[in-house]
Amino acid sequence: MVATYHSPFSQRYGSDAMRAIWSERYKRLCWRRVWVALAEAQCELGIVSPAQVDDLRAHMDEVNEASIARALEIEREIQHDLMAELRTYAEQCLVGGGIIHLGATSADIEDNADALRLREALALVRGALARLIRALAEQVLHYADLPAMGFTHLQPAEPTTVGYRLAQYLQELLMDLDEVERVHGAIRGKGFKGAVGTSAAYLELGVAELEQRALAKLGLAAFPVTTQTYPRKQEWHVLNALAGIAQSLYKFAFDLRILQSPPLGEWGEPFGAQQVGSSAMPFKRNPIQAEKINALARFIAALPRVAWDNAAHSLLERTLDDSANRRVVLPEAFLAADELLHVALRIVQGLRVNEFQVARQMQAYAPFAATERLLMALAKAGADRQAMHERIRQHALAAWAEVNMGRPNPLPDLLCADPEITRRVPADQVRALLAADAYVGDAPARARALAQAALARIALIL
Repeated sequence: MVATYHSPFSQRYGSDAMRAIWSERYKRLCWRRVWVALAEAQCELGIVSPAQVDDLRAHMDEVNEASIARALEIEREIQHDLMAELRTYAEQCLVGGGIIHLGATSADIEDNADALRLREALALVRGALARLIRALAEQVLHYADLPAMGFTHLQPAEPTTVGYRLAQYLQELLMDLDEVERVHGAIRGKGFKGAVGTSAAYLELGVAELEQRALAKLGLAAFPVTTQTYPRKQEWHVLNALAGIAQSLYKFAFDLRILQSPPLGEWGEPFGAQQVGSSAMPFKRNPIQAEKINALARFIAALPRVAWDNAAHSLLERTLDDSANRRVVLPEAFLAADELLHVALRIVQGLRVNEFQVARQMQAYAPFAATERLLMALAKAGADRQAMHERIRQHALAAWAEVNMGRPNPLPDLLCADPEITRRVPADQVRALLAADAYVGDAPARARALAQAALARIALIL
């Protein structure tokens, strides 16, 4: 098997649980489940016999390497995968084989099976997303009060806290959870409506209530009107939800890569004792997990466009130009999202925050931001606001020159040595106003409130 191509999603990316949902075996099991539900409903309505349905039910789970090989052999001859599985199933069911697929068209089976798989895959995503949110909320609480330098335009701005910065990612993931739950709850199957969605073949059997009976056995709701397929817009909604998660994690991973860069060195992803950072440079500690998130997130971001085209180009009652790409897009979108969530969970749980480096950045840059507080205090003390602004600006420019040379920030000393400033605000008060941890606003409280709300919500899921 190593001499032929295998997708990275076959082993490298995604969990075994997600792979199982999109496996060839499970797809065929879902097809058989739909066929049995249809036959059971037909039996209740007197169309087929109990013995025939019992036979189908007895062989429903007999999907293995041998049966798949047989189906593929038939498919090579007839060029129709569902019919090949149908014939394979019928060969196993000597009593009931003749009534499989009665009244149905291929999409009645495939689309209902796909709806079942979409629903199960979204449930896995929801669980993984909830675990990530819980881990992130715990880190937000842990670092809610730790002051850190905030950056806008990738330039030092004003202080924030590590927990408040983490809370930004948490908030976006909670928005993603809202969308995943909405889409999961809205998943619908095609139902049993035949070749163009009119139910004509089923009505020929004289049973208008067949669809609802079969759907109830599958635990699946259906779109009220369809063509030959369910609306492909549904899959666009699903892929947009996955792309939303990818977007949130892309930002987190990219920020982590910036903060892990040695000139900042504030954060770092976990790095194993035996981990090799580079084949050429033994000292390297590359952020490979964050980079993997960014790589796979870009891939996911491109997939909603494919689903958009599938929906927009499903002409009249149906065209088949979506079929081949759906075999790739749906499984790989879910497996890529699954990998993102599991990698992000490992990063968040093992996130390294270098408090020395965080404090170093604060010492270098935070006094500049805190001058706003000093300016307000001077104005309250009766000083000319414009004159004080100019004095502070001049001291700040001198301090910037020192910081850019790699020296300690002299701004507090310069301001405390200015008699025009200390005449209005005593030197000890100037230093207090420039204290970094006193200029983070209500960031700690907001971070804690969001984290606590997130944990309360996740407790209802996990």
